Amino acid sequence: MNKNDRHQGQHEVLIRKYFLSCSYGSIDEISDFFSADATIYDTNHQPILSKERIGQFWVDIREQWGGATWHLDSVIESGDSAAIEWTMKGAIDGDQVAFHGSEHYTITGGVIHEIRQYWSWKRNVLTSGLLGYDYPNE
Repeated sequence: MNKNDRHQGQHEVLIRKYFLSCSYGSIDEISDFFSADATIYDTNHQPILSKERIGQFWVDIREQWGGATWHLDSVIESGDSAAIEWTMKGAIDGDQVAFHGSEHYTITGGVIHEIRQYWSWKRNVLTSGLLGYDYPNE
């Protein structure tokens, strides 16, 4: 743990490192932040199941959005969960864009078990909006 980690909660440190990996790391480096049966629920597409698929997903998104990078804006953590706000910076058709979103994390054994994203994106409207908890009950 470096000296800057002392002022952050353990989940915040994990998520910051995960975002750096999403921004610059390999599929395997991203996958290492997740449990084997991890799931990402997103209001914009079907759930992403398994750590390997999650790693591939973020590398694909990074490339699709012109070398996108993710930035952690705020974190509230308690027990085995964290709620965050983030910014993704990237490019579409050569123009720089930034999207903002909100997520809820479940963290088990020092790795991410589940992420639920609460934002939506429309290609013709470059803004994002938070959505309700409209995921089906598992």
